[in-house]
Amino acid sequence: MLVLVLLSCVPLLWPDIPPMTDLPGHMGRYRVQLELANSPDLQQYYGFQWQVIGNLGVDLLVEALAPLLGLEAAVKLIILAIPPLTVGGLFWVAYEVHGRIPPTAMFAAPFAYCFPFLFGFVNFALAMALVMVCFGLWLRLGRLHHVRLRALLFVPISLALWIVHAFGWGTLGVLCFSAELVRQHDMGRNIFAAGFRAALHCAALLPPVVLMWLWRSNAAGVTTDWFNWTRKLDWLMMALRDRWEWFDVGALVVAILVLLWSIGDWRRVTWSRNLAASFLFLSLVYVLLPRIVFGSAYADMRLAPYLFAIALVAIRFKEQASFKLQRAIAIAGLAFFLVRTTGSTISAWLYDESYDRELAALDHVPHGARMVSFVGRPCVEPWAMSRLLHIPGLAIVRNHAFSNDQWTMQGAQLLQVRYRPGWPFIRDATQVVTEYRCPREVWRPLDMALEMVPRDAFDYIWLINPPPYDPKLTYGLVPIWRSGTSVLYRVESNEKSDTPAGNDSRPIA
Repeated sequence: MLVLVLLSCVPLLWPDIPPMTDLPGHMGRYRVQLELANSPDLQQYYGFQWQVIGNLGVDLLVEALAPLLGLEAAVKLIILAIPPLTVGGLFWVAYEVHGRIPPTAMFAAPFAYCFPFLFGFVNFALAMALVMVCFGLWLRLGRLHHVRLRALLFVPISLALWIVHAFGWGTLGVLCFSAELVRQHDMGRNIFAAGFRAALHCAALLPPVVLMWLWRSNAAGVTTDWFNWTRKLDWLMMALRDRWEWFDVGALVVAILVLLWSIGDWRRVTWSRNLAASFLFLSLVYVLLPRIVFGSAYADMRLAPYLFAIALVAIRFKEQASFKLQRAIAIAGLAFFLVRTTGSTISAWLYDESYDRELAALDHVPHGARMVSFVGRPCVEPWAMSRLLHIPGLAIVRNHAFSNDQWTMQGAQLLQVRYRPGWPFIRDATQVVTEYRCPREVWRPLDMALEMVPRDAFDYIWLINPPPYDPKLTYGLVPIWRSGTSVLYRVESNEKSDTPAGNDSRPIA
């Protein structure tokens, strides 16, 4: 099992930058937090002010490791640790509730490379990995009846986990309450008394409530899109979304079939009541969560893969189950893990090649350049979601240049964009462009963006995998690098084509 934990990091060994959609944008912010005080180039574009928020896990680790390893190496090491922590945590949870690690737990291990992780929600993914480890510790201390020691330990643990990511702290609270509810019920208490006692034990997890109140009282962002059943079903189907739809959905179907078999073969297989309760409570949270919480999108989507993982580690064999059956399930689980790990490795390698092709443009960008970037995407994203939407953030990392892909929501981000001359192309999602206006989206068509961009505010325009556009709009721009359809232009003239492609003065929300 230790070998499987270590093997879970293999897909990320080759890429120098883990190919995750949002990660390059976060890396741009890390560069600002590390070097703003000593970089006049960054100072003309950005501000940064530390404060306590529930979304700082990787940020703080980078602050500690980057001076020793360099930023890119530190980020890779941190991200590389998340899958093994997740898998190891799941195995520990399985061991604590079953007294052994059942072979069905191997079907849960590939969910470490779930869609939220590959999307680049790195603080969230780190928090969820730590949740599994902390939940294993909670179960162990409860099993050994060290409840006073557990209460003392989980006060600082809950505070630290909240700082990593508030979602992780909330998830740990749900898991711990459900587990303690079952433990108290097993001690002979009725459901109401067990619930009361479980709440008392979970009081050790309450200190971050004060931090949460202070944080959100000063933060912007709406909470909306409740009970969007279509999207919730989509998120469940996308739990293992990576590159090949048939491969990812097929793997999910295998996991679902294992769960259905565990329910149908009740004579030989059952579920841990402990984790069954955790699964039911998390499912209720998933149903009640809106899509957008405090302005942060994909809130419910993030939880979906972990529902499957918890359900799979909940499966246990009864005494009636033969060794032959358990061996067959173990072989199938190992094959499932190895096939998914191989697929994730190949996918990461292919995405890394696309990163290398595009990042060659930065060799032609001077230090501190004023650069605006436009990354093409379709209105309907294909299953193999682009990992390039925030690759302009690496211009901050490697060149201390300006990038218009940074998030600037008050209370959710510590970075501020101060480059007003570039308005409105100064923040996410102005870097995203399409061929034509997409319904209910804020992205501009590329023609419109090229027409609107204030050329006197920028020295370079970087088009990354752009959609078709009117070449007349590149009048006054000199191409200095090309790769496929991507091109880096140097702005030589502020005069634009006299054939406008339209105008839109509405700011990007």
